[in-house]
Amino acid sequence: MLEPLTSSTILLALAGLAAVAVAIVAIRIAIKLAIRVGLVAAVVLAGLWATGMLELLPGV
Repeated sequence: MLEPLTSSTILLALAGLAAVAVAIVAIRIAIKLAIRVGLVAAVVLAGLWATGMLELLPGV
């Protein structure tokens, strides 16, 4: 099934380029999501610290 795709150098290059483009888009989405999760965690921790609830957490 992959023989027609790999027999042509141009198609192989285009398939590789498409794979790289998909990886770049996935990494950009993952970075944006990680930033949002980090900001939410920072706000929650700041809220817990401001209310004095951090002392209730073990090891903090």
